[in-house]
Amino acid sequence: MFVTEAPWKHDRIISNGIKLHYVTQGEGPLMLMLHGFPEFWYSWRHQIPEFAKDFKVVALDLRGYNDSDKPINLAAYVMDEFIKDVEGVIKGLGYEKCVLVGHDWGGAIAWNFAYAHPEMVERLIVMNLPHPAKFADGLRTLQQLRRSYYIFFFQLPMLPELFLARSHYRAIGTVFTRMAVDKNAFTQADIEAYKQAAAKPGAITAALNYYRNIFQQKLLNRDWSVLEVPTLMIWGENDTALGKELTYGTQAYVRDFRIEYIPNCSHWVQQERPHLVNQYMREFLAPTS
Repeated sequence: MFVTEAPWKHDRIISNGIKLHYVTQGEGPLMLMLHGFPEFWYSWRHQIPEFAKDFKVVALDLRGYNDSDKPINLAAYVMDEFIKDVEGVIKGLGYEKCVLVGHDWGGAIAWNFAYAHPEMVERLIVMNLPHPAKFADGLRTLQQLRRSYYIFFFQLPMLPELFLARSHYRAIGTVFTRMAVDKNAFTQADIEAYKQAAAKPGAITAALNYYRNIFQQKLLNRDWSVLEVPTLMIWGENDTALGKELTYGTQAYVRDFRIEYIPNCSHWVQQERPHLVNQYMREFLAPTS
């Protein structure tokens, strides 16, 4: 399938006491990619070969996902642990810093990691995940609360697991195809890859546990200083889960901030419009004279 014919290679690393799987290609400075829900490293399939021309690209399976370890305890899925995972990966690969790229939950981790360890992030690229302060503001509005209904559903025990797993994980596939503006962005092979990853023992509960801790961590109620890391945000404007208005005013929280909106594009921005995403990333990463 996609694994055997791809130019990248698979590997594992021990970080923060657990084994994490990743895909890597290229040599040079480190570019670390963090996926979202309900994905795995494969969501970066259009970016890995492109940026492997200039970087050592590492696309991680976050803890709990696909071939990474899946701790059983709910307490293992908190932001402090995610930050330690990323720190351990960077150092374990022999680097002091990286270009950090995140989408969805990976974007949330990327934001928080950049605040915790700005010295380890040379550039930050976040896709369709607002600054945590802006997301907190959004959850105080009826409009965003309606968009985020699934977060509250995911708090229930067992029912979300049963819903996502029924009919051979049909809901995992439809979350991509129903949200996408360009339905052709996802082949049947792509959908099957996501279903297979979700079907691995413990993966669905682990992925849901990210959400089940979201209100206990006080992540939405902390004071956020001005981030000094140069940051690019890329936003698919037709995101049905996160409103475009959540991006407004982000420059108040980031010293060097740039945003690129992509019209007629859903939440799955790097998969639906990969060439444009890659172009914006290239422009942002280009050295300045």
